[in-house]
Amino acid sequence: MSTGRVLVGFDGSFPAVRALDLAAEEAVRRGAALEIVYALPDVDGAAPVLAVAVDRVRDRCPGLEVVAVPVAGDPVSALVSRGRAAVLTVVGGRELGGIAGLVGGSVSRRTAGRATGPVMVVRGDLPARPSPGQGHVLLVLSGDGEVDAAAFAFAEARRRGVGLRVRRAWTYAPTTAEPAASRSATASEPDRRRPQARDPRAAATASAAQDGETGGAVLAVATRGRRHGPPRTVRTLLRAARCPVVLVPAR
Repeated sequence: MSTGRVLVGFDGSFPAVRALDLAAEEAVRRGAALEIVYALPDVDGAAPVLAVAVDRVRDRCPGLEVVAVPVAGDPVSALVSRGRAAVLTVVGGRELGGIAGLVGGSVSRRTAGRATGPVMVVRGDLPARPSPGQGHVLLVLSGDGEVDAAAFAFAEARRRGVGLRVRRAWTYAPTTAEPAASRSATASEPDRRRPQARDPRAAATASAAQDGETGGAVLAVATRGRRHGPPRTVRTLLRAARCPVVLVPAR
């Protein structure tokens, strides 16, 4: 019997297909059921799209418990509402002019901003994933008390059988240019240099995302923030990371 469920939003688009594939893998990894939600104004048109999604999952993950749910209404409201009882909600991010789909009030960003549980955002243009057991989970910390995000990242690294790397946000910027490797090595040490002119959380997530790309991260985890999180930070991480990103709401 399945334990819990993973929720995924699906509308037939390419980013949604990528999200569906990863959501199925996450459900198998957790021993959970997979719930596929398609929200639209008229549910009469949902059946063919959901049938394609269910067939794809059953072909790729035989034996996985799959439930398809058509919902009349707004996709964000549907995902947030049904996601309250899910162990993970997965959404696909659209690429419009590079990142417009992620920064223009998209379903993925609005869902991540309102959800009460972890939300995984999957871009449709992400590169192929490493083989099982390769890579690492990247945890981006930007403040104190981010226990839930840290616990989630540790659990994901254990599930995947990979290591965990932690990147701490910088409160101050270097006075001179430093190599990324040097900044990463000293990130845990107090820095007495001049304050940063730009949002330090956004700068930290951009640096962490670049580290995830060069270091082979399979997943990035960050705290969303108590009040929907700083939009610039969320956009930066979603834009720059070359792996799926999970945003965990702070309590």
